[in-house]
Formats: sequence, C-alpha cells, structure tokens
Amino acid sequence: MPHEPQSQSPDELDAEAVRTWSSLALAALGRAREDIDAINVYPVADADTGTNLYLTAESADRALDDAFTKVTEGTAPASLAHAVRAWAHGALVGARGNSGTILAQLLRGVADVLGEEREAAAAAETGAPETGSGTAGPGGRGSGALLAQALTRAAEEAYAAVSHPVEGTMLTVAGAAARAGEAAGAAAGTAADVARAAYDGARAALAETPGQLAALGRAGVVDAGGCGLVAVLGALWQTLSGQEPAAEPVRGRAVPVPQLADPCAQEEEGPAYEVIYLLEASEAAVGELRERLDGLGDSLVVVGGDGLWNVHVHVDDPGAAVEAGVVAGRPYRIRITHFGDERRRGRGERAQRAVVAVVPGEGLAGLCGEAGATAVLVRSGEVPAAPELLDAIRRAHAREVVLLPGGAELRAAAAAAAEQARAEGVRVAVIPTRSAVQGLAALAVHDPDGSFDEDVVAMTAAAGATRYGELAVAERQSFTSAGICQAGDVLGLIDGDVAVIGSDLAETAEAVLERMLGSGGELVTLVLGPEVADALAERLEAYVQHGHLAVDTVTYRGGRYSAPLLIGVE
Repeated sequence: MPHEPQSQSPDELDAEAVRTWSSLALAALGRAREDIDAINVYPVADADTGTNLYLTAESADRALDDAFTKVTEGTAPASLAHAVRAWAHGALVGARGNSGTILAQLLRGVADVLGEEREAAAAAETGAPETGSGTAGPGGRGSGALLAQALTRAAEEAYAAVSHPVEGTMLTVAGAAARAGEAAGAAAGTAADVARAAYDGARAALAETPGQLAALGRAGVVDAGGCGLVAVLGALWQTLSGQEPAAEPVRGRAVPVPQLADPCAQEEEGPAYEVIYLLEASEAAVGELRERLDGLGDSLVVVGGDGLWNVHVHVDDPGAAVEAGVVAGRPYRIRITHFGDERRRGRGERAQRAVVAVVPGEGLAGLCGEAGATAVLVRSGEVPAAPELLDAIRRAHAREVVLLPGGAELRAAAAAAAEQARAEGVRVAVIPTRSAVQGLAALAVHDPDGSFDEDVVAMTAAAGATRYGELAVAERQSFTSAGICQAGDVLGLIDGDVAVIGSDLAETAEAVLERMLGSGGELVTLVLGPEVADALAERLEAYVQHGHLAVDTVTYRGGRYSAPLLIGVE
C-alpha cells in the first residue's frame, strides 16, 4: 500500500520523515518525468534521464517501504539509521542510467551521516557502546547542522564516484545545494531552514547550467539530471516544513524551447553502448576496475561500498566492460543498451516500435543491439523477474514493443511486465520464444515500418519455425529422457529435452544436428560459447555441407555467459 506523506515539525529528522521525503520525491519525479526526458541532451541525448531518475527513486521507495513493513511486523519502531540505509540500498540496487547512479550515491552520502549520527545518539542515551561517530540529541548537534553535513557528504561522494566530473551537470547542482545548506546550518537554522536553503541554492545553480556546459547552451536547456535533483530537494523541504513549493519544483522545459527542435543536431559521436551492472567486489578491486573501465569509454560512475557496487559506463566494447567486472568480482543484473536508436529518439519523441530480447551471452546482447533491440543479458541459471523486463520495456522508449523472453521459464514474468507496460500506455506483444536462436530468427524478419500486427505474426512464425538445440555439460548424475547421465557428460538437448548423451562435444553436436535436420531445414545457426574453439564451428559447417547441400550455416559468438553451443534450424 502506498505510503501517505505526513508533515513533519521543522526540526524533526526521523524515520518517518525519510519515508515521507521518499514518497514526495517519487511523486515529484513522476510528474516531471516526461519534461525531464524531453531536455536530456547530456551526456547522451537519449531522452531517458527523467525515466531513469524515477525508476531509481521507485526502487529506493520500494526498499524503504519493505523495511518499514518488516519492522512493523516486529516490536520496535523503525530507526532513522535503518530507514536511510534501506533507502540508499534500494537506490543502489535499482539505479538506472548516469543520473540514477549519481542519485544513488547522493542518497548513500546522506545515509552515511544520518545513519552514523543517530546510532551514536541512541548509544549515548542507552549507555551502550557507540556504533557510529559523533553525537546527537541533548548536547549534540541540532538537526539543521546534521542535515547540512549530510548534504555536503552526499555531494562529496557523488563527485568522487564520477571518473571525470563535469560542471554544469547534476554534480554542480548538488554542490551548490550543499554549500547553501552548510551556510544555513552554520547560522543555527532548523532542518527545514537548511532544506529550504539547499533547495533555493539548487534552483539557482540549475539556472546557470546552460552557461557552464556547451551542449546545454546549444540546445537552450538546463541540465536534466539537475532538474531531477531540484525535485528531490523540493520534496525534502516540503517534508520538513509542511509547505508545498509555490510552483512545481521541476518543469523540464525550464528555459525557452524554440531551440529544442533538434537537440541532437550538434551532438558529438560517443560510445555505442551503455553498460550497467551490480558488482560484488572489494574496494581495492573496484579501484583497479575504475582504471580499466576509464580506458574503455566515458561517463564512468561507480557507486556503493561495503562490498556491493553499481557500475555504469559508456563503451564501444560491452563485452570488455563486463569482463573487467568479472576480473574485479561477481557482476550480475547486467544491462547493455545500444545508443543508436536512443540517440535518434533523443528529440523527445518515442520510437514507434522496438524489440526487447532476453539473451544468455554478451555476444548475443551485442548482436541484438546492432539489430536495434534492447537486450536483457542474463547469466546461466538466472531468471529475470518482471521488474527487470518492465525496465527494459521502458528503456526501449517506444509506443509498441515486441518482447522476446527467450525461455519458457520467463513466460510468467514476461506476461506480468507486459501487463504493467500496457497499463502505462505501451502496446506490448510477447512472442513465446524458448531459446535465443528463436529470438534471432524473429529479429531477422522484424519490420519496424510495417503494421504492428503483421510484424508480430511474421516474427512469431519465424520463431515457431525454428527448432532449437543446446549442448551442456552435466554437473551431476541424473535421469534424463535419453537415459542416465554422469557428471561431465555432454548433453544434447532438442526443443528443451535431452536427446543425446555423449562424451565429446563435437560428436554430440553432430548427433544433435543430424536429428534436427532429419525433418528438413534451410538454415543452421550456431552460437559458440566463450570457451569453444572456432574449429568446432568449421567441423560442424563441413558436416552440414556434406550431408545437406542445400542448407546454409551461419555462426555467431555467444560470448561470456552463453552455453557451450546453441543450435537453430530453420
């Protein structure tokens, strides 16, 4: 159930205030979402900053609500430390895009100060050992000074998270807000006074951004990420004062927009892909990761701490960016977005149609991206949930979306994501692909200029006409439809069932191909896993040509996380 925002007393910083702030910020970003998207020209004019900020805030608000629910089921009321840390963690794991990643680090900075301070105050009142630094409560710092320190820490951590900070952006607005808040706190202002000063300082800084960043000046707009931050700070002031801002905190078109006709016209070409993933790694490993990613692309932002990080970077080689994460630790929830279509949509208009494909491999994700699709990359054994698929549909930024789930186990999640997207006004069709090779077949006949219904029918027919096979290695002894297998055996699956058990990858692949081609076929698609040599593809191609002269063969590299071999027969 949505939390109903409540007014706070002017100097009240507690768990309920954080909950109200979160709810009001989410609502403000929801109202401003399309306006902010419309003025998104930096660092990439892909018209999604408002959406990314909203989705990040939504993840944070959901985590905060879950934390309150768990506490309510117990006996103790939620503490400020518990609330701000849950809020920041939710933003970290759900951060979207460059702006959302920075917002997550801003919230972490706030949590670092408010959480430590209130834990220390509680320890002092009970006589227990302190778990944080500083003091609060009677004899300690007032809430105004504490909030000012939190805003300053937030700005400092955000600047540190960005590999090459640029002025005229969200960072500039955060820094100005922090300085204004510090001045109010030093004058013994209440928390509400500090919040109002920070809000006013942010608004003034936002108005100056077109003169600080050439891309904004050319387009005649203020910074989109800064707009979102102003909305969040306006929600903070409203929370602590009980007063609603006189005007909507953010209107995306905050400056005259006749010049906005083509904000992408003078945009410089940049990297082709955005790569985002969560990473479990040590701080030392992340330091090395930053250096490695900095050499691969730009817009590098790494946020988080305590073993969990959110990594965001723009690159031309998404596989290398993910590989760097593998070297550093354990990356997961990997999202790769191709900027080609996003830049064309940067004028603020939604594309008419897009394709979202779930694929098990970096190479496959790259293929889908080159074809104009939004790829959801999954690791072996992972099953994306409905929110991840919904996020991909939203990132596709189209009026019509064709969703290729790529596995029978994803049907329920795909259906739930499609239903929610339809409620948001997006027309969605789910093609029940059960393998990545069926998705490739569907993409091959995708016609973005034809009617939606005809396109869906053609893609569905292409996928349905593609038999799919896979080679995997048994992890343990098991009963299968082809008999008992032992650990280490090579399993040949056809249409999801084990059909062949062998000891050699190439021989088992030939046996699978022979069975699949027994009922005919015109094209064989081979997708090689990361550790499979090119020689296997050459052997299988020769095998097909020898026994089936009229059948063509195409080979792709699946990349990291793909199965040893995927086979499609059309």
